[in-house]
Amino acid sequence: MSLDASLLAILACPDDKGPLYYIESEAVLYNPRLRRTYAVRDGIPVMLVDEAVALDDAEQARLDDLVRTQAISPTFGE
Repeated sequence: MSLDASLLAILACPDDKGPLYYIESEAVLYNPRLRRTYAVRDGIPVMLVDEAVALDDAEQARLDDLVRTQAISPTFGE
């Protein structure tokens, strides 16, 4: 399930307040600065720091590659 574009335009990381990358195929919002993802469940972003998933080097590299190859834009800025 895709997220609404108007919602994506305002979503920020609850921890560092920076933009995120919505990787729809993975159903996650990705923060490369803090090396973590936030789940999107049934079209609803779970923006709780305690439920974020910390990424190891390999997983971060894989998601960085997805963002780059799919030309995924950040939720705002940049």
